[in-house]
Amino acid sequence: MSTMKAFQLDDVQSGLQLRTVSRPRPEQGQVVIQIKAAGLCHSDCFILRDDQYNMIMKRPIVLGHEVAGTVVELGPGISDYEVGDRVVAGIPTHPVSQDSFFKAIGLGYDGGYAQQAMAWVDNLVRIPSGVSFAQAAVATDSIATAYHAVITEGRVGPDSTVAIVGLGGLGLPAIQIATIHGAQVYAVDIDETKLPLARELGAVGCANGLDDLGDIAFDTVVDFAGAGITTAAAVNAVKPCGRVIVVGLATKQMNLDTHAVITRNITLQGSIGSSLEELKEVLRLIADGRLSPILEEIPFDSIPHGLERLAQGKVTGRLFTDPTASDQR
Repeated sequence: MSTMKAFQLDDVQSGLQLRTVSRPRPEQGQVVIQIKAAGLCHSDCFILRDDQYNMIMKRPIVLGHEVAGTVVELGPGISDYEVGDRVVAGIPTHPVSQDSFFKAIGLGYDGGYAQQAMAWVDNLVRIPSGVSFAQAAVATDSIATAYHAVITEGRVGPDSTVAIVGLGGLGLPAIQIATIHGAQVYAVDIDETKLPLARELGAVGCANGLDDLGDIAFDTVVDFAGAGITTAAAVNAVKPCGRVIVVGLATKQMNLDTHAVITRNITLQGSIGSSLEELKEVLRLIADGRLSPILEEIPFDSIPHGLERLAQGKVTGRLFTDPTASDQR
C-alpha cells in the first residue's frame, strides 16, 4: 500500500484530523521506520491549542515525537543500519539550535501518529535488548527530558536533597532518576492521589506544596509544573546557592522574588529535551531494570481522546499507542 492513516495537524481551529496520506520515502541520510510504539506527550497538547507554539517547523504535520519501531527501508548510501533493526528516533535538542528542531521527528517533519515515519539516521538510537518498543518510545522525550533536567541541569547526586514538583509523565520518572543517583527525594503535587505512587518510586516525603514540607532546604527543585506559583515557591524553598530548574509550561509568565534570587545567589535554569547520549543512558537504565516507565496503551484511533486526558491531568505515567496493532488501511 502506498498510503496510510495518520493524525495530521493544519492549525488549532481544525485540530487533529485522521487522514489518508502517502507513506514516506527515504532520501539521503534517512530511513523509514515501521512504528511499533508512539508516545503521547504534553507538548502536543500545547501545540494543539497554540498556533504560535514555535517548535513546529512545518504545516500540515503528522504529530507524535516519541517514536520507536523497526527499520523497513533505507535511503541511498545508508550502511550503519539494516532493515529489521529496532530503533528509536531521538530528539537531540542539546546543543540547542534551530537545526535540532528541523530534524526532530513530529516537530520538524512528520511524526509517529501514523504507521510509518521517516527518520534521520543521525538521530537514530538502537533499542537495547530487554527494552520494549513502548519503553523506548517514551524514553526519547519524557524520560530523557527528565534525566537532563535532574542530572545535567539540576546537578543532582548522592549528597543532594531535591524536590520534584509536578508528578506527571516527567515528574514520576524524575523521582526514579534522582533516587537511582542517590539523592534524597521529595515529591510535590496538588493531586493527592499521585503521592502514594511517588513514595513507591522512592520519594521519602510527599506534599501538596513546597510550603507543606516544612523547613527542608533543598539543593535543587525541579519544577515540572511551571505554573508560576510553583516556580516562585521553589525560589523560596532552595538553600542559598541552590538551583531551580523549570521544565513545565503551564504558564507563559511568572512573578519571582527578585531580592531572594539575587541575595541568596539562586540559579534559575530552564531545561528542554536532552542529548542522544542522555537518551542512551536512559535506555541503559531501563535495560538494567533500574528504571521502569509507567505505561498505558491506548488504541490508535483514541489518540485525540488520549491527548485530551493528558491536557486535563487525567493520566498517570505515559500513554502510548501501537499504530500497527490493528489494520489502519
